[in-house]
Amino acid sequence: MYFLVPEEVWSKNQLFSDLKEATVFLGVLDTIFLFSYAVGLYISGIVGDRFSLRYVLSFGLCCSAVVEFLFGTLTEWLSFYNVYFYSILWGVNGLLQSTCWPCVVAIMGNWFGKSGRGIVFGLWSACASAGNILGAFLASCVLQYGYEYAFLVTSSVQFAGGVVVFFGLLSTPKEVGLCEPSEEDGEVSECEDSYRPLINDELGEQDETQCNIQSYNHKQKPSPVGFFQAVCLPGVIPYSLAYACLKLVNYAFFFWLPFYMSNNFGWKEADSDKLSIWYDVGGIIGGTVQGLISDMLHKRAPVLAISLILAIGSVIGYSHSPNNQAVNSVILAITGFFIGGPANMISSAISADLGRQKTLQGSHEALATVTGIIDGTGSMGAAAGQYLVSLFESKLGWTSVFYFFIVMLGGTLVFISPLIVREVKSSFLERCRSRFR
Repeated sequence: MYFLVPEEVWSKNQLFSDLKEATVFLGVLDTIFLFSYAVGLYISGIVGDRFSLRYVLSFGLCCSAVVEFLFGTLTEWLSFYNVYFYSILWGVNGLLQSTCWPCVVAIMGNWFGKSGRGIVFGLWSACASAGNILGAFLASCVLQYGYEYAFLVTSSVQFAGGVVVFFGLLSTPKEVGLCEPSEEDGEVSECEDSYRPLINDELGEQDETQCNIQSYNHKQKPSPVGFFQAVCLPGVIPYSLAYACLKLVNYAFFFWLPFYMSNNFGWKEADSDKLSIWYDVGGIIGGTVQGLISDMLHKRAPVLAISLILAIGSVIGYSHSPNNQAVNSVILAITGFFIGGPANMISSAISADLGRQKTLQGSHEALATVTGIIDGTGSMGAAAGQYLVSLFESKLGWTSVFYFFIVMLGGTLVFISPLIVREVKSSFLERCRSRFR
C-alpha cells in the first residue's frame, strides 16, 4: 500500500508555506520509501529463508498496517504534524512492506514447479495491479470524509489480510503431506503421490498422509545459503542488474504517466489517471503470455530478449503518440505488454527458478534470499530513476526522458545477453545429443 497525501492537506495544516514545498516533501517521501524498501528486500529475503515464511509475511503485513494507521489516521486525530516523524514512519513502512514480496514468491515457488511456473506466475503477478485498483477504490469511497479515513480503511483491510495469512496460509505442500513440485522441465513432481487429494476416502491413505505431515514437522528445514553465496549463484547478478534497469523504466512509467499526459497533451488529471491504467493492463497480459511462451520453449532469457527489443520500439512509438486518447491508450497497452511483462517475469518466475537451481535441491534454501536480491537491486534502480527522470525532464524536456528509457532497456538486454547465449547453446547441445542417441 502506497499513498501520496494531497498537497492541500499539508498546506491546510500549515506544515509548509506553499504547495511547491509540499510537493517537494512528497517527493522526499517517495525516495525514502523506495530506498528503505530496497534495503529491506535484501534483509527480508535472508529472514524468509531462515524462519517460517508464514510468520514473516503476516508480521510484515500487520506491522505495516499499524504504521500506516499511525502515519495517516492517528496523527490527524491528535493534530500532530511533523515532517521528521512522517519521514521516519514512511521509512519504517518501506522496511516492513519489503517482507512481503520475497516471501510470497518463495511460497508460490514451493507450490508450482518450473514446467508451468511461467504462466502461473504471470497470472499471479497481476496481484500488485489488482491491489492498486482495490486500494484506490477503497480510498476513494471514504475520502470525502477525510484522508485519515482512507488510511484507516485500507490499513484495516491490510491488517485483516495479515491475520488471514497467519492462520490460513500453507507455505509448502509438505505441510499437508504432499511433495514439492519438480524443478525439471517436463516433470510434474518428485514423487508419485503428488496429486493425492487432501481429503481421502480410504482410512489407510489418511493415515499415510498424516504420517507424511508428522514427518515434515519433525524434519529439519534445509539449511539456508548465505547472502554472498546467493549472490554468486549462476544468473543472479546478471538478472539483478538487468532488473535494476528494467524496473527503473517500469516504475517511471507507473509514477510519471499521469503527469506526462496532463503536461504534454493538456488532458485533465482524472482522464490521465484513467488512461494510465492501460499500461498496467498491458503488463498483466504481457507477463501471462510471455510466461506461457517461456514454459512452452523451456527458455526464459530468449523470450525476454525479444520482448525488450520490441519494448524499445514501443517506447519510441509512444514518444511520438498523437494527441488522441484512443490511440494513446492502444500504444500505452502495447508498451506495457513489452515492458511490464518482462518485469513481472524477472521478479517472480525467474527469481523462483534461480532460487531452486539443481545445485540447491534438497540441501539448501535460497528462494526468498535470491528474490530479495533481485527485487532489492531493481528497487534501488527504480529509486534512483525517480530522481533522474525529474532531473532530465526539468533540464532537457520529455524527449530526453524517453531516450533515457531506451538506454536503460538496452542496458537490460546487455546484462541478460550472456544468459541468452547460454540457454541457446544449451538447447543446441541437447538437440545434438538427442540426434546421435
